Amino acid sequence: MTLDFAPLEGITGRDFREVHAACFPGVDRYWIPFLSPTSVHQLTPRQLRELDPGPLGCDRLVPQLLTREPADFLWAAQAIGELGYREVNLNLGCPSGTVVSKGKGSGLLRDPDALERFLEAIFAAAPLPVSVKTRIGLEDPAEWEALLPVLARYPIRELTVHPRTRRELYKGEVHLEAFRLAAKLLPFPLRYNGNLFTPADVQRAETAYPDLAGVMIGRGLLADPALIARCRGSARDRAALVAFHEELAARYLASMHPDGAVLPKFKELWLYLSLLLPDERAWKRLRKCSRWADFHPLALDLLQNAVLLEEADFERISQQSANLEASGQPFVSGD
Repeated sequence: MTLDFAPLEGITGRDFREVHAACFPGVDRYWIPFLSPTSVHQLTPRQLRELDPGPLGCDRLVPQLLTREPADFLWAAQAIGELGYREVNLNLGCPSGTVVSKGKGSGLLRDPDALERFLEAIFAAAPLPVSVKTRIGLEDPAEWEALLPVLARYPIRELTVHPRTRRELYKGEVHLEAFRLAAKLLPFPLRYNGNLFTPADVQRAETAYPDLAGVMIGRGLLADPALIARCRGSARDRAALVAFHEELAARYLASMHPDGAVLPKFKELWLYLSLLLPDERAWKRLRKCSRWADFHPLALDLLQNAVLLEEADFERISQQSANLEASGQPFVSGD
């Protein structure tokens, strides 16, 4: 069973992936946050930078595409293959309102017939194997029963299932019965994604589904970047956490404005890192900082000196994500 890092829009870009891999061993693959190909059929410099495999290499990266147009998907898959990748992933899970309103991401789940036409077109001409990441429906978990036979008809390399609907976003419990139904009915490898916050959570998934291809972890790794290393038997290393934080800051500061770009990125990251701290007041102090020069020393002091919980306190996430959204910053999307 492999342990993969989920694609998290706006967070797990190339700098993040490379710094994380250097500081925390054990991740089998990093999924590149989705690219949205257009009818122009040309990769932008920013997309080319994201797709450059760098030190990780193509075997440890999975590019993901977000589109509703078969021609755009096939063109982008060809371009990705020419860069050396041997798999491309179709995003049927993004719950962003702007994405869904355009019929992309989990918006493609709205109409099983339209989804089937899309899948028929891409699998008839895909230049390299296609995996899929999906939710179980748009509005209601009952939609999953109509989607399963559609998915089952195609040679999907691997299906990653986040067993929530788009409406549920990341709230409430996952629908494990929906994943069990997929494991029973679908003929291709399955990967589980959703509410994996501790090594015990990962172990339970592996025990419950012995034939599981693997798991994909997103928010759990933002809160505890050492989570997969801990699943592999290593202890959390505070020095590695500090090194990760500081190297990531150095990478961002080399190309971004400290207050206009780096600060919002680190506030979003610290929404999750702060779940390792016993006292949520630390996050409130960080959230109020309006300058990187004020934020950074406070954040660094917390990493170096504060007591860290054994496991991240995800009971606090609902209120903290609401606080982040209220401050005008986007909530993480992709897990």
